[in-house]
Amino acid sequence: ESRAAQIFVAVLGCSNYTFAEATWTQALPDWLGSHVRALGFIGAVPAAIVPDNLKSGVVKAHRYEPDLNPAYQDFAEHYGVAILPARVRKPRDKAKVEAGVGIVERWILARLRNHTFFSLADLNAEIARLLTKLNHHPFKKLEGCRQSRFEELDRPALRPLPTRAYEFAHWKQAKVHPDYHIEVERAYYSVPFTLIHARVEVRVTDTAVEVFHRGKLMAVHARAHRRGEFVTLPAHRPAAHQAVIEQSHARLLERAAAIGPATVGLIRLQATLKRHPEQTIRSAQGILRLAKDFSPEQLEAACERALRLQSYSYRAVRALITAPLAPSSPPSRLPEHGNLRGPDYFQ
Repeated sequence: ESRAAQIFVAVLGCSNYTFAEATWTQALPDWLGSHVRALGFIGAVPAAIVPDNLKSGVVKAHRYEPDLNPAYQDFAEHYGVAILPARVRKPRDKAKVEAGVGIVERWILARLRNHTFFSLADLNAEIARLLTKLNHHPFKKLEGCRQSRFEELDRPALRPLPTRAYEFAHWKQAKVHPDYHIEVERAYYSVPFTLIHARVEVRVTDTAVEVFHRGKLMAVHARAHRRGEFVTLPAHRPAAHQAVIEQSHARLLERAAAIGPATVGLIRLQATLKRHPEQTIRSAQGILRLAKDFSPEQLEAACERALRLQSYSYRAVRALITAPLAPSSPPSRLPEHGNLRGPDYFQ
């Protein structure tokens, strides 16, 4: 099955030094990844980047203050580069790259037209080989080539790359729960307890979770590897942390007692099994909240069955309450038949 690739092209303004690569999509992760690799190819950072008004990076075009995607803005801040999107219907704003696209089509894509590649990496390896030829090809009317003019004119004006490359991140908002944790993709991360009930902004990468409140960085965590995992920094806990946990658990037991002894037993048992007190409270809150969607009697019956089955999690209780046992029925009698023999026949 064949699959079409997208071609990303970047051109430096003075030397026409050109970078190109293939990606599967124009979605933000691929698009920003191409930006990162383009800067790595150049080995330096320009003062400004003039992109097309691709929806992945530019949420709303504007002549004076375009609205950038938060991840694109994050990329710009990481490299200290200005993003100046080309104006709508102003081809002169991006004349360099438009010409560069035409050259890439003639110099590279035309030569690959009848080739079949079995991976994106293979395609990009061949593009890189032809790109080297393009950048070293002598100009017709000027001295030198793109590579030599880059070294002579562009490189002295560029800034060095930061010590680490930008890592793609997506942003989300979250509300701090009463246990001073936020939920990010089914895992839980602590923030300073003073932010309980606050709305925060969260930057999520493949390796880290960063939490901001009103633009200020409040917490940094390594990404959790398991669903339901709690990542907690001791410094985020209130001074009377254990007292707060005990009070919260006592209130949960009071609510459980109003439902029934099996619910109390399950909540008590959870406290001995969970590694983190916060995890115990979160799971117990979820179980008790089921009483809002179902009757207390249904919840008590589900907890009783969960105890018998030794399945103590919120998910187990919810599954039991949403799929109750069918009423038992007495075994049916075998039909009478002439070929059926009673026990006396075999004596």
